[in-house]
Amino acid sequence: MGSTTIFSASSTVPAMKVLDWKNYVGLKPTVNDLRFSGVKTSVKVCPKRVLIVRASETQGGPMKKLGLSDAECEAAVVAGNVPEAPPVPPKPAAPAGTPVVPLLPLSRRPRRNRKSPTLRASFRETNLSPSNFVYPLFIHEGEEDTPIGAMPGCYRLGWRHGLVEEVAKARDVGVNSIVLFPKVPDALKSPTGDEAYNDNGLVPRAIRLLKDKFPDLVIYTDVALDPYSSDGHDGIVREDGPSWGDVVSPSDMMDGRVGAIRTALDAEGFHHVSIMSYTAKYASSFYGPFREALDSNPRFGDKKTYQMNPANYREALIEACEDESEGADILLVKPGLPYLDIIRLLREKSPLPIAAYQVSGEYSMIKAGGVLNMIDEERVMMESLMCLRRAGADIILTYFALQAARYLCGEKR
Repeated sequence: MGSTTIFSASSTVPAMKVLDWKNYVGLKPTVNDLRFSGVKTSVKVCPKRVLIVRASETQGGPMKKLGLSDAECEAAVVAGNVPEAPPVPPKPAAPAGTPVVPLLPLSRRPRRNRKSPTLRASFRETNLSPSNFVYPLFIHEGEEDTPIGAMPGCYRLGWRHGLVEEVAKARDVGVNSIVLFPKVPDALKSPTGDEAYNDNGLVPRAIRLLKDKFPDLVIYTDVALDPYSSDGHDGIVREDGPSWGDVVSPSDMMDGRVGAIRTALDAEGFHHVSIMSYTAKYASSFYGPFREALDSNPRFGDKKTYQMNPANYREALIEACEDESEGADILLVKPGLPYLDIIRLLREKSPLPIAAYQVSGEYSMIKAGGVLNMIDEERVMMESLMCLRRAGADIILTYFALQAARYLCGEKR
């Protein structure tokens, strides 16, 4: 039988309530009853009993409180009646047959910071959010949305209906930046791309409609003549001006283009309009699905004389220095994932924001792999976007913008 202990207290401890352990989940006294008797100068403790509190025995609900004051709880602990927490779980045993080897003398074990989802989230160095995305959208003159065969899930959107609906969906999940690419009717194309100057053309009309509906929407406009050119090349040596966009994006890689646009914008009072230069746009084979979407394949030759050689690294610095000096506000690398080294190079050498374009070929490969069950489309999508961010991209132009933003919002919920 346990002994009786007298505990001297320096203050008055009121008489404690009788604890009926049967009424509280998780309390298991080793005897049938437990009482604390309190007097002014001492506490008489009955034979020591142990209360075991187990979260697993709360039957899915919170554990009931005992209705004790702080003083009563503290007095019980001081007197030795300490509620026990769940026991320490046993050390996991190695599978049978595992060789016994001495521990390596390692003072640093990086795996310790990766051992649980909470720790991995705490120490992650790169974060991805819908605000990092710029959503490229294809538009056309029709009323119906037309699927793009080479880009599953992408459409040529009717500018009056489908475009507005798609932008609303994107905004609902935090994507508030878009870039527009028009499918221009063949009858309006010409060798000099005159339709690009039309104040009432497809893109200017779409911008006015969107700004009327969503005044705070950030709209990037593409500055290149290939959608308007009958020969499918990116431009002539003249500026096709923007129309009320927030950011103009010269994508044709013509020398001096950024400076010419900056001068023209400032001369017309558009000092607030930014320029995102396609600084390192490579003559890549990843652009095929995009050209199908806009029917803008070159009718002859290729674009290797004005787009960069995929073999070149240092040349990107030359382009970046020129664009910075001419007034670019953002530097873009295109394509994205195959050129992570270029993104990192510009991130380290330039103080300007860096953009990456996850182009149509990158998008379509992931989509195709998912359809064929060769990869987990959603996980590969998110990994690829995270890699672009890790390399140094502040913003990412991606056709996955809506899908990825929905994933991120669901993940946060």
